[in-house]
Amino acid sequence: MQHAVVLNQALFLLCCVQLGISIQDLDLLTIGMVNDMYAESGNDEYKGYAQIATQRDFAAF
Repeated sequence: MQHAVVLNQALFLLCCVQLGISIQDLDLLTIGMVNDMYAESGNDEYKGYAQIATQRDFAAF
């Protein structure tokens, strides 16, 4: 069972700092965009992808 994490202003700004987002950048982003970027940043170090898609794969899709 996962516990819900309350994202208050301080934690949101901490996420922004960890992502390298400036206060000026926040004028251009929504909270959802920042949340998505933070979630995806956890995948940056993942090395388990068996295959990387090529242009041919995208065209066939």
